[in-house]
Amino acid sequence: MHAVNLELAVIGNCQISALLDERGAIVWCCLPRPDGDPVFSALLSPAEGVGRFAIEMANFARSEQRYLSNTAIVETILHDTQGAALRIVDFCPRFRSRGRMFRPMSLARIVEPAVGRPAVRIVLSPTRCYGQRAAPTLGGSSHQSFRSRDVGYRVTTDFSLTAIEEGRYVVLDRPVHFLLGPDETVEESLASLLGSMLAETRIYWQDWVRTLSIPCEWQEAVIRAAITLKLCTYEDTGALLAALTTSIPEAPDSGRNWDYRYCWLRDSYFVIQAMNRLGVTGTMEAFLHFIDNIVSSNSAGALQPLYSISGEPRLEEYPVPSLQGYRGMGPVRIGNDAAVQNQHDVYGSVILAATQLFFDARLVSRGDKTLFDRLQLLGEHASSMYELPDAGPWELRGTQQVHTFSAAMSWAGCDRLVRIANRIGDPASAARWRPTAQNMRSRILTRAWNESRAAFASTLGGSDLDASTLLLPELGLIAADDPRFVATVATIGRELRHGDLLFRYRHADDFGEPQTSFAICAFWYVNALHGCGQVEEARALFERLLSRRTRLGLLSEDIAPATGELWGNFPQTYSMVGIINSALRLSRSWEEML
Repeated sequence: MHAVNLELAVIGNCQISALLDERGAIVWCCLPRPDGDPVFSALLSPAEGVGRFAIEMANFARSEQRYLSNTAIVETILHDTQGAALRIVDFCPRFRSRGRMFRPMSLARIVEPAVGRPAVRIVLSPTRCYGQRAAPTLGGSSHQSFRSRDVGYRVTTDFSLTAIEEGRYVVLDRPVHFLLGPDETVEESLASLLGSMLAETRIYWQDWVRTLSIPCEWQEAVIRAAITLKLCTYEDTGALLAALTTSIPEAPDSGRNWDYRYCWLRDSYFVIQAMNRLGVTGTMEAFLHFIDNIVSSNSAGALQPLYSISGEPRLEEYPVPSLQGYRGMGPVRIGNDAAVQNQHDVYGSVILAATQLFFDARLVSRGDKTLFDRLQLLGEHASSMYELPDAGPWELRGTQQVHTFSAAMSWAGCDRLVRIANRIGDPASAARWRPTAQNMRSRILTRAWNESRAAFASTLGGSDLDASTLLLPELGLIAADDPRFVATVATIGRELRHGDLLFRYRHADDFGEPQTSFAICAFWYVNALHGCGQVEEARALFERLLSRRTRLGLLSEDIAPATGELWGNFPQTYSMVGIINSALRLSRSWEEML
């Protein structure tokens, strides 16, 4: 088996998703939803042949891979040493049918000879209960049924089941088809069914892309980031996953292996901002509805940093020894104990996101007095906790401090309550929150500024640097051309920047000093440079950052500065949002370009 890396393609339909390696092997797929039991888990298990759904070519020489234009459909071409080639088309069906969106728990594969008579064998080796080999529970003339920990499913095919079971190479002289889906009989011809699904799915994605409000420049990058962002949503609830994987380490053998298949409320404001700028109102409104449900379910107004994609608060973290980990670098963790941390920025994050409901006339479900009262309860938490220690935006597990970012987000929430109150005609509430926000702002700016470092520090009264302070103008706490912020950008550029990349911080944490840069931080730095008036430098840096993406235009969470290799969970929603927001900020207008 060839080397494991993050040159992966993503397919999905907002119900399930799958990751494919460069040769078209499915190496990660969870059922019945993205946070479920992985039925293909080779990404986290180095055992030969286990946890993969691969189309292996005899005498393999090289591969090519691309997305069909403006879609989530992947085409992989495999070439052998004799000049033959085959084509694999992978997709998860998604299209409108009978007045509703058809997005089954299914993925489809079409394999056909492209040149000559290639020889192939099919490796169908699913897993269950996080890495244990799953044997077929039932077979038929054209299918094999399996069961994961959570659901039964079957693979239906017009390929030889005997050849699959015996692992034999056979000559591919006609197109063959595979449909993984619910354990139900497929009544019609697979060729006809998958051909129709492919055509309809292609139309859906291309029509969806036409609705995007994209910039004049960097269109390909923005479109691919937008589609990937969409693939990280769980449409049934509106939740947005931070990533589609668990336990890919932030750096080699670092132990920084976390499960990111959940929804972080901290991300909500920045994701909503990107969706709004793209005009992705349906997905944005569904995500806002998810957040509203979480807020409404807690009468006390207390929030935790993250929830499951169904809104479940309990996310107990535990290791699974049956999976060895990415490149054997365990542990593999399921669940995330960050859910029980104190992260005070969460209150401001939710208020910031929900503000959209009061100002965006495109939305069907608008904000009202009832929602505003719930948000005021969050504001009470924000205003009372902003100067208390917490785990901070990077979720430190061994220490708590009063983090500047948490305080700034808390202020931003209270500031938006003033604006919402004015919007809905509630001057008494506006008058109540205005002095609170003003006092918070004054104290934060005074306590966060470190004169000797010529920068806003990571913590109030502290001296360490943190890339999250680059977001202070984004939140409205300070103007981007304020001399203190300009000095902060310069200091961070000197001390946290490594080439084109940016560390989130350099000081040691619970696991020692960080070894890899955090991808989103580089985009924050680009935006900060632009805000400080260094427009051409920002544009040039952004262009170079785009070259850090995979060949298919995706990013994980972290990048090793020395090698450029991607690390961390994949694809990382926050990184894709960084591409979108920077491109929209930096792009020249259509009038300037045409």
